Formats: sequence, structure tokens, C-alpha cells
Amino acid sequence: MGELPLRLAVVGDELVAGAGDPKGLGWVGRVTARTPTPTPLTVLTLAVPGETSTALGARWDEEVTRRLSPEADNRLVVALGRADVAAGLSLARSRLNLANILDVADQRRIPTFVVGPPPGGTADADKLADLSAAYADVATRRRVPFVDTYTPLAAHDQWLGDLAAGDGVLPGQAGYGLMAWLVLHTGWHAWLGLPDDGA
Repeated sequence: MGELPLRLAVVGDELVAGAGDPKGLGWVGRVTARTPTPTPLTVLTLAVPGETSTALGARWDEEVTRRLSPEADNRLVVALGRADVAAGLSLARSRLNLANILDVADQRRIPTFVVGPPPGGTADADKLADLSAAYADVATRRRVPFVDTYTPLAAHDQWLGDLAAGDGVLPGQAGYGLMAWLVLHTGWHAWLGLPDDGA
């Protein structure tokens, strides 16, 4: 990482914004709080509620580019939501959308980290599981770190209870805490070039 300040652009849907969290932190805020850096850290969340990967693919480059700095270690976090299932997008289309995002980021030398969609909401569980696996495959083929939030949370009592206590779609404090834990324990510190704090 060197001596440059760290600047992370986090693109995704309402889960990136921490919607439904009474503390307003979401998983992004919790991960940021557990990311001690030797240089200043700036985390910029760029969220659009209910966004499909197609819509994300159309907007991310322009929005992220405006927030990059030649005086910073610029990085991209792509947090994929569940909207592709509800919108009826094919797995092939979803895969291509993510592949295009990752390929453009690679061409522009922006290190990228991908967080997959969590379970819940009105999305068909089997289709959401397939979507998460498809995203994981695209990221893995490009050697981009991928956090599977679907598999560990699909039958997790605390996650399911947190969703049920709310609107069934958005997690609350406990659910966002679980997402943050998964991110922190799936290569986050290594990706940033930081020692693992054992979070």
C-alpha cells in the first residue's frame, strides 16, 4: 500500500448504504471501523436501491472515476445485490455484467474486491444461490477476491431472525454485523495489504 492514503469506492444497492440498520452503519461502516490503516482511509459508498447488475454496469465507471485521486491508492468494492433474480435476468447476462465491470477495472489498474448477494427478500432462493455461485466463478477466474455471503447465511438462525424481525428484505444490526464479519474474514486485510487484525 505504501504511503498513499487509501480511497475505496463501494458500488452496489441499498445494502451498501446500510438501509434498515438503526445504527446507520451497514456492513460497510462496520468493516471500515475494523480496518486500521497506517495512512488516511476514505470510503465512498455509491448506492442505488434495487439496482440490477446491468444498471450497475452502466453507471459505475463514470461515478467511480469522478472520485479517484492521483494522490491516493484507489480501489473498488463491487457489492452485488439480489435484483437480477427479481428482474428475470439470465445467469449468462449477470455473469457478463460482472465480467465487464472487472475487466474495465483491471484495464484501468483499479484493484477490485467483490461481495456477493446475501439471502433473503422476495428472490427465489435457488436462483439466488445460482447467481451467487455464478458471480463467484467470474471473480475467481479473474483472481479477484470474492465474498460469498449467500452460502453461510442461507440457514443462519441469527440472519434469518434479523430479516424476520424487519421487512424480510433488509437486515438490521445483527445481519449487517454478520455480513461485515464475512467480509473481514475473506481476504479483506490481505487485499488492502494490511496485517490481519484477527477481527
